[in-house]
Amino acid sequence: MALARLKSKSNAIRQDVLRVAVKNNAGHIAPSLSCIEILVALYYQVMTPEDKLIFSKAHGCYGLYSILTDKGIMSRERWENFDLPGCLERMPKYGILAGCGALGHGLPIAVGLAYGAKLRKENYHVFCIVGDGETQEGSTWEAIQFAVKHKLNNLIIIIDDNGLQAMDFRIKILDIVSENIERRLQGFGLNPIRCDGHDTDTIARVLSSFKQSFSIMPHVLIAKTVKGKGVKCMENVAKWHFRVPDGSELPKRDNLQTHSLFH
Repeated sequence: MALARLKSKSNAIRQDVLRVAVKNNAGHIAPSLSCIEILVALYYQVMTPEDKLIFSKAHGCYGLYSILTDKGIMSRERWENFDLPGCLERMPKYGILAGCGALGHGLPIAVGLAYGAKLRKENYHVFCIVGDGETQEGSTWEAIQFAVKHKLNNLIIIIDDNGLQAMDFRIKILDIVSENIERRLQGFGLNPIRCDGHDTDTIARVLSSFKQSFSIMPHVLIAKTVKGKGVKCMENVAKWHFRVPDGSELPKRDNLQTHSLFH
């Protein structure tokens, strides 16, 4: 897909997520909206059929479901009726290789896949989308330490840095001393790159450059995002982690594509 069309696709997926979630009274809309552009860049521009994705921030899986449906991998009926887990579970037939949800589970799995590919001399990349709240988990840093030691340059870590963890802002939850994720990654010998997590062109360009890089180390993209992106009442508001808009907040429920909540 041409880079110019990625933004349009992101907007369509965002509208689809809100429409289906509201229709089925499904929560976890806001964490899904923060990573739409990341998923669109991966699925429509960057990943090959051989590449693997571990979606560690599993509460944000609605965007993934919408994209899999749009690409014909998941049935429209399952998505429209939300016959799906609200927190991602393992479904290999859809390319969903791991169930996550509890913080810090996804990256160790992704590291294992990348290490296995190296041992078998298989030529594909493993992507892992991690929530910024997961950076407080020891298992995340143990996985990074292993990946650096074994020079897993086929591993690409994407941190959805939306500043919120569940029902509060991350800075209130974590020790302020350990707040600088970029500095901590550099301490492990990595060279993380920051970008606007809602700029699909930049995301696609950076991730594609990682795949073509001659670096011997894992790659990290810190994508600065907004939780609830695109819906005015949800953006950067902690209470929307699991809430569904009611009639007063989203009155035109049958016409979400043109509703004034969208920017």
